[in-house]
Amino acid sequence: MANELFVLALAAVFTVLLRWGFKTLPGEGWQIIASMPISRDASGRWKGVNLTYYGLLTANAYITAVAIVFTLMGAIGVPLMGIFATIVTLLLICIPASRLMARIVEKKLHTFTIGGASFLGILIAPWAIWLTNLTVGIKLNCHIPLIPALAAFIISYAFGEGMGRLACISFGCCYGKPLSRSHTLLQRLFHNYCFMFSGKTKKIAYEGGLDGVKVIPIQAITAVLYITTGIVDTLFFLKSYYTTAFISTVVVTQAWRYLSEMFRADYRGGGKISAYQIMAIVAIVYSLGLIPFLPSVIIAQADVIAGLLSLWNPSILFFFLALWLAMFLHTGRSTVTGSTLTFHVHKDRI
Repeated sequence: MANELFVLALAAVFTVLLRWGFKTLPGEGWQIIASMPISRDASGRWKGVNLTYYGLLTANAYITAVAIVFTLMGAIGVPLMGIFATIVTLLLICIPASRLMARIVEKKLHTFTIGGASFLGILIAPWAIWLTNLTVGIKLNCHIPLIPALAAFIISYAFGEGMGRLACISFGCCYGKPLSRSHTLLQRLFHNYCFMFSGKTKKIAYEGGLDGVKVIPIQAITAVLYITTGIVDTLFFLKSYYTTAFISTVVVTQAWRYLSEMFRADYRGGGKISAYQIMAIVAIVYSLGLIPFLPSVIIAQADVIAGLLSLWNPSILFFFLALWLAMFLHTGRSTVTGSTLTFHVHKDRI
């Protein structure tokens, strides 16, 4: 019963969060959290660096994804040190890759790509788990089961990317095509559910000139689909259908990544088929091709209570805090927007 209640709680929390995000975040006031003065010019005004909601929401998404991994793997009895070692290995590769892949594919220095980073994560995850088993696993006399662990990681990715779409809505990136240029069926379908972004500093404005224009809410569709997939496959996982959970999450998320590119208006690199679409197809083929070579294991029924209790650990909580801060500073300091600040004294309050 606890497993079902956990899944229902996830559904309730994400329903509230997504409804709020879709309604609120396209507005102009939900891009910049604060500006910090860094240097003063000859006129006495300060140049500032902007801290964004994109960074805050991205950091929240990373923490949620990592918490899901700890919970699911803790639910099947994987020791904390084994989980921690695997997560750190993947993060050390995927976080820098999110900027590097964007530089390679889109030729842009000041942007991130979750698509490229997730593709790399899918490729290396089995090997990271294998390496953990050879090192930490031998030392602790434990073995991380490959298929359940891969299922846990891909489910956490679905939750993380689903939440990460809220960051994209806030910054106005990864935006959809204008409804006026879309098929009639799409115009009818999204007429009352489209996005209209406001604010000249949002990416949809300075890159696409589409601020104030009705566009396909592609970020919202992705968020709903990914989080719904994560919730359904979490239930499969907790019912011990690990292979089903793994295959289902990989196919749904990567197939949608391929299809969603057709409804996006932001620059995704040259060519009719983008590099990210190719990566999505390769990820599906690679993941399905792994299954016959992965050993099957018999694991006792997952206990989500044990997984949740594993989070209540000072070292894990400190890790979450440090990771959140690092991700916020990494993704939240805007390099494409700037600010000018002045300060004065309220003389009537002296």
